[in-house]
Amino acid sequence: MSRLKSLLICTFLLFLFSQTGFAQILLPAKEFDVKEAKQAVAVDAQYFYVINNSTITKHSKANGKIVATWDGAKEGIVHLNSGVVIEGRLYCANSNYPEIPMTSSVEIFDVKTLTHVDTHSFGIAQHGSLTWLDQKDGHWFIGFAHYAGKESSEGRDVRWTSLVKYDMEWRQVEAWVFPKNLIDLFTPKSNSGGAWGADGLLYCTGHDRAEVYVLKLPKSGYTLEYIRTLPAPIEGQGIAIDRAVPGKALLYGIQRSKHTVTVSEIR
Repeated sequence: MSRLKSLLICTFLLFLFSQTGFAQILLPAKEFDVKEAKQAVAVDAQYFYVINNSTITKHSKANGKIVATWDGAKEGIVHLNSGVVIEGRLYCANSNYPEIPMTSSVEIFDVKTLTHVDTHSFGIAQHGSLTWLDQKDGHWFIGFAHYAGKESSEGRDVRWTSLVKYDMEWRQVEAWVFPKNLIDLFTPKSNSGGAWGADGLLYCTGHDRAEVYVLKLPKSGYTLEYIRTLPAPIEGQGIAIDRAVPGKALLYGIQRSKHTVTVSEIR
């Protein structure tokens, strides 16, 4: 995307924002050509990490250049779904999708060397297929997916998709389901990505729509509270929020059809 075109788009979106009173908007900021971009992206202060089934590539945020790679095919890794960087560790959601019964684990990497350093297995996960994870207020929040049609499990469908809260020792604390309007948008796939913003809101994605869904934990009950939908230059899948730039919140995502990593500012 040319700088002029990007400027015109941003100017129009800001005008629309001012006229409609929308509470939030995503402004396209940058795009990287990355042939490996098919599943998800994670990010830290200097690098972004492209996650693709059994491989991870580490890229410079300055120019997108690959600086390290990891291939887990020989270790039996077949479906890394997404990842998040926390205190020098890259935590990846791993599953056996589309096989049944659904099994899941968290695979952990040292971001400096991109070496595999630890794992936590859920085995046959009672909640479904692990697609994303993030930390907030000293707890893990993990998205577990269920699917429709031939990929469904044990007579369940997308309605069984859930967000589960764990303590730091992976013990379950609470759990929530997604509102019906998002279940309809997820179907026949499911919730593929999620990340907590510094604003305390939860940003989620489906499998292929060019949208980010903003939610929050409910004051009561068991259903996440839907706030709004943000059009986004992505195609679903795993996302990450970069808060390393002072005063800005940048959302990283991917476009599988174009093999690109996109960066948008949450305004």
